[in-house]
Amino acid sequence: MPRIIHAYENKNQPILPGRKGLVPLTYFNLIKLSKNEEYAYAVPRFETVAVVLSGTVDIEVAGMQFKHIGQRKDIWSGNADSVYAPSGEEVSIRCRSSEAEIAVAGGRFNVTNNSLWSPFRISPDEVLMVDVGSTETHSHRKIYHILGKNTEGRSGNLLVSELYADPGCWSGYPPHKHDEDQGDIETRFEEVYHYRFDPENGFGIQLVFQADGKEKLFRTRNRDTVIIDKGYHPTVTSPGHKQYIFTILVGATTRSLVQNFKEEYRYLMDQIPGIQNMVDHFK
Repeated sequence: MPRIIHAYENKNQPILPGRKGLVPLTYFNLIKLSKNEEYAYAVPRFETVAVVLSGTVDIEVAGMQFKHIGQRKDIWSGNADSVYAPSGEEVSIRCRSSEAEIAVAGGRFNVTNNSLWSPFRISPDEVLMVDVGSTETHSHRKIYHILGKNTEGRSGNLLVSELYADPGCWSGYPPHKHDEDQGDIETRFEEVYHYRFDPENGFGIQLVFQADGKEKLFRTRNRDTVIIDKGYHPTVTSPGHKQYIFTILVGATTRSLVQNFKEEYRYLMDQIPGIQNMVDHFK
């Protein structure tokens, strides 16, 4: 069953180390740096992407330099600027602005020849946006794909995006799951949500339920993280508050996410705008 990690000061130590627990294929860290401060990491057998949430940094991956990464003051101010690192490569981050925050997402991806893979930058204009839902159906959100179709052939089974939901709206809706490999019906992916709200006193409800009726309900607040290993997982934000979700998906056997929508709600796929476009961008 899923669980919630309430907001805490992680002091640049991994929130999810990718070694044990409900989502052993997933790595997640939040890094805060001050001007000229440096942080280095390497995660054996994991590909990673460093996503600059705020501020500006220099990033070095396996000797390759990426300068002046990060062009927004906060997550509400434009598209992300990011750098991808192949499996197990050492990454060094140096803060150029007065302060910076970086989210590092990782997925287990064993490769026998790392020379086939290269570090690369995903600039803000390379991020792909998908507009889903509507205010009339209380489901409007925009999904900004950092690692997705735009990096196919250059990255493994790690998918990373930023989701922005309008106040009072649902996302992850209609209810769907992806916890089994069933060919064209469904593929198995671990998923992690990291939440922010604007204003910060906002909150949401994360529901996760199984076919057998078992369910969990979490109140999500600013900087909380929810781990989803299986089950249907719709979420909603409180009226008057915008919701941001940093989303990490890691495929157990493939990079193509096939979402299995709960049969009794599939008719909503035709009533909520943009659902098929959303599905296609995850495949």
